[in-house]
Amino acid sequence: MATLSPSSFTKNFNSSIDFPITSFQTFAIFGPKLKTEQTHFRLSTSFNVRTGSPLELKAMKEPPGLTQKLDKNRLDRLAESENGCDLFEDLKHRFLRFKKHKFEENLGHFQNLAEGQAPKFMIIACADSRVCPSVILGFQPGEAFMVRNVANLVPPFESGPSETNAALEFAVNSLKVENILVIGHSRCGGIRALMSMQDEVDSSSFIRSWVIVGKNARLNTKSAASHLGFDQQCRHCEKESVDHSLVNLLTYPWIEQKVAKGELSVHGGYYDFVDCTFEKWTLDYKGSNFGKNSRLPVKNRFYWC
Repeated sequence: MATLSPSSFTKNFNSSIDFPITSFQTFAIFGPKLKTEQTHFRLSTSFNVRTGSPLELKAMKEPPGLTQKLDKNRLDRLAESENGCDLFEDLKHRFLRFKKHKFEENLGHFQNLAEGQAPKFMIIACADSRVCPSVILGFQPGEAFMVRNVANLVPPFESGPSETNAALEFAVNSLKVENILVIGHSRCGGIRALMSMQDEVDSSSFIRSWVIVGKNARLNTKSAASHLGFDQQCRHCEKESVDHSLVNLLTYPWIEQKVAKGELSVHGGYYDFVDCTFEKWTLDYKGSNFGKNSRLPVKNRFYWC
């Protein structure tokens, strides 16, 4: 360790020197063998001339080219990090605007929500980033209990536990929601995957294992719209799958009981984000026959445009 005596300079001095060192290694397991390799060491010095702090020596076993490459990679990662920070900086400002203009101006409402929730609606919508029920239907905090999954599907009761039917149980039995609204939408990737599905496709696919819930909607679409092009068949299935989800809702005993008593209504919806229209209909339960080949009885069908 070397030290320097104080001087009139007040700045830190940093320097680095690259130089090659030839090292020799011998391996005597199967007899002596001489190996020569050239290794570049970087000698990095750092000291404060004013204070006379100790001179630090650092050696890095890296050739100059590798050091430059690592430095470039660090800069690239830093740039990516800064871009990510920009995104979250924008989210921060959105949150602060919400806090100022929504939360603080409606403090009483949010204090009530902190004590509990009593939504009138349960919404089952697609996870598609272009479909946000709170935006398109104007739901405010506390108004709707929401579940979003691929292709807005409702599995039948006998399929076993899933996030969707766990949410159904909580919303219907604990929150006592009065309406369940299943919302399909245009250009749904999940429905397109369902319609493209082949029987021989690898069954280990998570997507296939989920969208197969809509297999009856797919079969009905293939039967009713076989004369149409693939895109038109997908659009047909987007609505057909909503109807099948409404039928699947009634396979849950505690849902059917409440629907039969008039305590719960089940609705379908379809959002077309291409021309911004919304279609809504309600399942007509009373006196209806939900046979396999019968059309789903509906009422109160409206088209909002």
